[in-house]
Amino acid sequence: MATDIRLKEGLNTITESLVETYTECSRINHLGHQPLPSKDAVAEILGELFEIIYPGFGKRQGLHIGNVEYYVGSIVDSLHDKLTQQIARALRHDLCQEAPHTDFEALAQKKAIEFLKRLPGIRNVLDLDVAAAFRGDPAAKNHYEIIFCYPGLEAITVHRIAHELLKLGVPYVPRMMAEIAHSKTGIDIHPGATIGNSFFIDHGTGVVIGETCLIGTGVRIYQGVTLGALSFEKDADGELVRGTKRHPTLDDDVIVYANATILGGKTVVGARSVIGSNVWLTHSVAPDFTVVIEKPAHKLKSAVPPEQAAMYHI
Repeated sequence: MATDIRLKEGLNTITESLVETYTECSRINHLGHQPLPSKDAVAEILGELFEIIYPGFGKRQGLHIGNVEYYVGSIVDSLHDKLTQQIARALRHDLCQEAPHTDFEALAQKKAIEFLKRLPGIRNVLDLDVAAAFRGDPAAKNHYEIIFCYPGLEAITVHRIAHELLKLGVPYVPRMMAEIAHSKTGIDIHPGATIGNSFFIDHGTGVVIGETCLIGTGVRIYQGVTLGALSFEKDADGELVRGTKRHPTLDDDVIVYANATILGGKTVVGARSVIGSNVWLTHSVAPDFTVVIEKPAHKLKSAVPPEQAAMYHI
């Protein structure tokens, strides 16, 4: 197919008009000299973290007690460097105007080291999450199947990692991690959500857990569950008020079945309560209660004559 050269000459004009919309500081472009955190690098960090949280389940096979220390040590060293670089980039972008003379690499290294120190604790909590998944799902043949196959555990693992980084004051990177997990699993957990141990998400697709959710120990939720905000408070200028509790609290051992929606920062679901499928809940529930919607009435309309329908008990 022939190319019309006269039409192609207009590309320079298009480029110039596009560049005219750019400024060095903009909401939708970054043209400074300092690089931003890299999505690819953050994904690599998550991959390496999975290798040492679940050794033997990932890329490296044939690990045993005799060689695992060397393997884990090499990954920890690599994670130190990669985390320091990405955290420094995030801090620099977030704080460069407030504290332009800060040594961001040194600050990032401290945060990276502190995060790595927390990995044994993260593993201990995830061990309880795996056990909870096995107890809660009769389809699970063993604990290994859960680690290999369950998207809920993958999303929870990323959340436990991202949440610790957020608590250390690391900007951007925790949310990037959460969105990587969201894109892979269909489970959207904000890294700010506080989730107790022995947490199980069964099936998982479409689950949303908001930033200010507080979830107790032993909670189980199913696909399509939303733990969201009921409304957004605004200030005198009409701007959203940030930093308030907008999402619900689920106390210990609560079960929330598929496609239920629980909204509001003042909404508390008491311990051991059960929220049934498709429930829309915007008020608190006392402990040991079950909330269900009324059973729908089904109407069957036959396309065959009444006498023939009677033969088939329609």
